[in-house]
Amino acid sequence: MVVVRPGTACVRVGVVDFSKAPPVRKVPGPEDEGGRGLTLVATPAQHWGAEPLPWGKRVWAELHGKGHG
Repeated sequence: MVVVRPGTACVRVGVVDFSKAPPVRKVPGPEDEGGRGLTLVATPAQHWGAEPLPWGKRVWAELHGKGHG
């Protein structure tokens, strides 16, 4: 996990994995054990995305607090 603070009221959190497949937001059923991660990240985030890496990808999200203009 990578945490960066690009501004006084902004935090960018990123995670990496070895899959080159782009992230896909899913609608899991109530009995599904997975498929909720991207929804949990994208809901509070002002921006999110994915960056390809030579060996996988980085998925990131920016969270903004009060005072962000």
